[in-house]
Amino acid sequence: MKPSVIAILLIVIGAVMLAYQGFTYTTKEKAIDLGPLQVTTERQHYVSLPPVIGGALLVGGIIMLITSKRK
Repeated sequence: MKPSVIAILLIVIGAVMLAYQGFTYTTKEKAIDLGPLQVTTERQHYVSLPPVIGGALLVGGIIMLITSKRK
């Protein structure tokens, strides 16, 4: 891959990480399993995306893009 393509990907991923601080997803888990009787629950999990890493990716992508244009 060319460095400019990687730089643009880093910029996009960094911007998305700064815009969205995290996301949630839902899983179903068995709470009770008594033969034919089953009770399931839905549990929400939160995954946080640190803005420091998003900012570092954004700045790194910009620096990489500027240095690839000079060559």
